[in-house]
Amino acid sequence: MQDADMKQPAQTEKAQPEPVALFISDLHLHESLPHTTQAFFDFLATRAIKAQRLYLLGDLFEFWAGDDDISTPYPQQVIDALKRVSDAGVALYWMAGNRDFLVNRRFAKATGAKLLSDPHNVTLVGKKLVLAHGDEQCTSDTAYMTWRAQVRQPDWQRTFLALPLGQRKSIIEGMRDRSRAANSQKSYEIMDVNADAIAALFRKSGASVMIHGHTHRPARHEYEESGKQLLRYVLPDWNCDVEPPRGGWIALETDGKIKRCGLDGGELD
Repeated sequence: MQDADMKQPAQTEKAQPEPVALFISDLHLHESLPHTTQAFFDFLATRAIKAQRLYLLGDLFEFWAGDDDISTPYPQQVIDALKRVSDAGVALYWMAGNRDFLVNRRFAKATGAKLLSDPHNVTLVGKKLVLAHGDEQCTSDTAYMTWRAQVRQPDWQRTFLALPLGQRKSIIEGMRDRSRAANSQKSYEIMDVNADAIAALFRKSGASVMIHGHTHRPARHEYEESGKQLLRYVLPDWNCDVEPPRGGWIALETDGKIKRCGLDGGELD
């Protein structure tokens, strides 16, 4: 896809920040998905630009082969769009997903983003939140957890990143094909987050609100433990190159209200 194919919307003048924070994940951006990419650019220019904070909770890209890919035209378009948001004064936060865990300091510097560990605890407008991508809580999928433990090892990553960029992309493509084939044989329950893992994360973090993605099963879940109400919000994945299009985000407002929003910004709950 040529640069001219992707229209960058005009930036609006930054007004008084509206949401305290916006949360998105699982856009799986790729040059083969022009409508999804444009929807993301529109979101940045019309929604994120008005927020105090923007949290990217993993799998922004369909894959990331290493920070030496940032000068490739398509990643550079995405990076430039993110940099305009951070330059406008929006605090930008990045958390690795299972597709883009090789994002590192060079990407962070280029976008103005702060890299977060997974999980990440934060208190905003009096609410104690724990943020995660969500894949670490899919503990019933033992094959995936074994793979995840391997590729998150610093030694594995150093060895992989030492390979030529083109070779890395070929290896990743093979991984994606094998993953799709394996996932087609797995049950709904195995591929979802594990209830015990979610309970453990709530206990460890002390948070009353959890926000994560990964499962592509957007929802609002309510729990009660020891008289305390707990809320878990699952972010949607994005795909605007299919019918009907999918996507959306979660917004934390200045009054503490949490909203699940669709692609048009309308509240879903």
